[in-house]
Amino acid sequence: MPVLLWVAQALLAVLFTAAGGMKLVVSPEDMVPLMPWVVDFRPETIKAIGALEVLGAVGLILPRATNIAPVLTPVAAAGLAVVMAGGAVVHVTRGEYPHGIGNIAVFAVALLTAWGLLRSLSSS
Repeated sequence: MPVLLWVAQALLAVLFTAAGGMKLVVSPEDMVPLMPWVVDFRPETIKAIGALEVLGAVGLILPRATNIAPVLTPVAAAGLAVVMAGGAVVHVTRGEYPHGIGNIAVFAVALLTAWGLLRSLSSS
């Protein structure tokens, strides 16, 4: 189970670093072809979402890898699950069902990762 958790953490961290990083450095106008939902949000909100995603990605790896406050790792995974739940709501209300399904899949992986990490913390 620990190896599977590390794999899930790493995959989520890569995904959220890329997605969040793009929201931080690319202008909303340039993101429209890939992320049409950005037209409904202020640039500051998009940057805030990007910052949450990047910080969550760091939280998925750093606390557990350094063994400094490892309880923050499942908290980060749960927080990213919340971000994905919000993303799913946005996509479904906009009729972007394939994107919503993707958000739900990532939500499930993040939630299962948080649950697995909490179980591993409580058993150690």
